[in-house]
Amino acid sequence: MKSTLHTTSLRSRLLLLSVIGTFALAACNATTKPQRKEANIEIQEAVGFTITEEVKVTESIRLQYYEALRHLRDGNLQLGISILEQVTDAAPTVTAPKIDLGVAHHRMGDLDRAEEYLLQALELNSSHPVALNELGIVYRATGRFAEAKQRYEAAIDVYPGYHHARRNLAILCDLYLGDLNCALNQYEAYMATVPTDPEVEMWITDLRNRMAK
Repeated sequence: MKSTLHTTSLRSRLLLLSVIGTFALAACNATTKPQRKEANIEIQEAVGFTITEEVKVTESIRLQYYEALRHLRDGNLQLGISILEQVTDAAPTVTAPKIDLGVAHHRMGDLDRAEEYLLQALELNSSHPVALNELGIVYRATGRFAEAKQRYEAAIDVYPGYHHARRNLAILCDLYLGDLNCALNQYEAYMATVPTDPEVEMWITDLRNRMAK
């Protein structure tokens, strides 16, 4: 069975956190050891992003994972984190819970722990675009703008249609690096994937006006 992650970015220009991912973990016999297989990436819809990661875990781990995601979606971050930590202990080679822990700790304001878990996910899969994008968000929040740019660009290199990373890179270039050409190029590339985004359309108009002065 394949697992699926849907991510959408919050509509804040200054702090773009992806919502907690929802990987579906395949259940297997309790005697089977967890395995990590190469992920397949595809666009699900114009405003969504889907990653498919094939994994094998026990039924109890699968249920724990869903319980953790439910708590995270309900805003019970500390409880969700506690359960996710149990999942990662039981299935240390699966990237999904580590990415979720990274995002959850960011939402809790613990950027050091967020970075730690996202780096762990990248140790398992160095080209995971969601982990790269989320780490870029952490680096942006901690003022490491050059490193943030590298992570966003790496995510886009893996999958050029990953519009969340393009949006984040455009904002970074626009507001933090002062690289208006980079910002315009990334905003336009983002709009080619997400043709209807009034907020970004407004930003592009504002950016062009500034560049014309």
